[in-house]
Formats: sequence, structure tokens, C-alpha cells
Amino acid sequence: LVTELTSEAFVATLKRFFSRRGKCSKLFSDNATNFVGSNQELRKLHSMVKNPDGVLSGYLSSEGIDWKFLPPRAPNFGGLWEAGVKSFKHHLKRVVGNSKLTFEEFLTVTTQIEGILNSRPLVPLTTDIEDLNALTPAHFLIGRPINSIVEPNLFEIPECRLKIWQKLTKMIQIIWKRWSNDYLCNLQQRGKWFFDKNNVRIGDLVIIKEDNMAVCNWPLGRIVELFPGNDNKIRVVGVKTQKGFFKRPISKITSSSTPLELSRVLFRQTEIKIRCASTIDM
Repeated sequence: LVTELTSEAFVATLKRFFSRRGKCSKLFSDNATNFVGSNQELRKLHSMVKNPDGVLSGYLSSEGIDWKFLPPRAPNFGGLWEAGVKSFKHHLKRVVGNSKLTFEEFLTVTTQIEGILNSRPLVPLTTDIEDLNALTPAHFLIGRPINSIVEPNLFEIPECRLKIWQKLTKMIQIIWKRWSNDYLCNLQQRGKWFFDKNNVRIGDLVIIKEDNMAVCNWPLGRIVELFPGNDNKIRVVGVKTQKGFFKRPISKITSSSTPLELSRVLFRQTEIKIRCASTIDM
């Protein structure tokens, strides 16, 4: 987030980014033609990107940074980061909308959204069945999961009764609720029953769906007991969490056909490698 479209502000933003994340050797961005439009600010951005002045080009060259652009009208070439941008912008536009925020207020909102996106569980952190932790994007950035401050729920309080910082908190809580629900639904997509899917298994790390989850708080647990039905399909499981043992229907957890399923693939590949190595040694 920059205060103005100048080379000096852009360099200052890069320095802040490098101080938090470390210096990079390459910068990737949309092609500058995407910035062309009738808006004067977009034309300024297009001019600065395509024809950087001495301040910007000098800084990039002195730091050994190569700035690369995607082909024109080909955002799919940046699919990895474009997916993150989409997640960021989707609810930001719908919740913040045309609200008039100061630079500090908007920076607070965007930084908290960044924390929300980087808190999502990806795969189990270890193979230990007693370990209830998951690997998150935050582990690659700060080496540990992100912990957010627990604040009172402001959903039911009218905005006319809230102070400005309480309004920002309510915005974040709305964004968190919508995005976390969408994320969990995407993890648990179920198609038609054309073929059987694997049952959940004891030891699987799962995300438990709960109402009114605190911001950046993902309830995780390990399946320790299965309750099959008459057709031998698992529809209820026993889950061990940090708060104790709970019985949950599989509709309230995400396990199969989710990123957490990748852990099974990784473990199987590890087992295959070990077996191959043992065979070679013999």
C-alpha cells in the first residue's frame, strides 16, 4: 500500500517489503498495458512502470532486482499469485466497498486480511498422530502460525453505535466469516456418487466447522474413532482436539478431497522411497 504513485513511494514500499520478507531477486507483475485507462492515476502508474525514472531503475539495478512482466492480457500466467489476489479483493470490495477510510485505517484492514489468508491450514505439520498442528503459509513467512487478538463479536451491533475502529473490526469479522466459510466449502466439495470415495481414517488431521470462529482460529483435530453405518460408510467420527474429545458428522469436518489429503500422498511416497531403498540395500 503506497501513499502516492511516485518512484520514491514505490521504492519506500519495496524497502518495507524487503525488511519484512527479505530481499528478492525477481519481481513479477501484470503487464503495464493492463493499467491503461481513462483514469489519470492509471495512466500515471502505466508511465511509471513502463518508463521508470532514475530513482526507480537505479534502485532496482543496484540491488540486482529483475522486474518481469506477464504477457499482455494473460493473467493466467500468474495463476499462483492471482489466486491470492482474487481471494483478497473478492470480499474486500464487497465489505469495505465505498467506505471512506484514512491511509492508516485502510492499511490496518489490508494487513489483517493478509493475516487471515496466511492462517489457513494446508497439510499436517508432522506425521505424529498426537500433533494437532497444520502447516500454514505463515510458517514460510514467520516460522509459526498467525495468532490474532480475540475481540468481542460485533455482528449484531448497528454501525451507527460503533466507533471507527470498532467498524474496522466488524469489517474484518465479516470478511473472516465469509472467506473461511467459502474456503471450507471449497475443501469439502462433493460431486455426484458416480464412484466411491475413500472413507476418512483414524489419524487424519481435520478442520472442524464451528459457528462464530474467532478470526484466524482454525479448530483442528485428529480422528481417533470411526462410527460406520449399516452400509459400512463412515458418517460420524470421534475427533480429538485440544479441548477434548468430540463426536462430529463428517459434514462438519473437512478431510477427504482437501489439501490435507495431500499429506497421505506425501506419506505414501515416503513409504515407497523407504521400501525401494531397502530393496536396493538387499
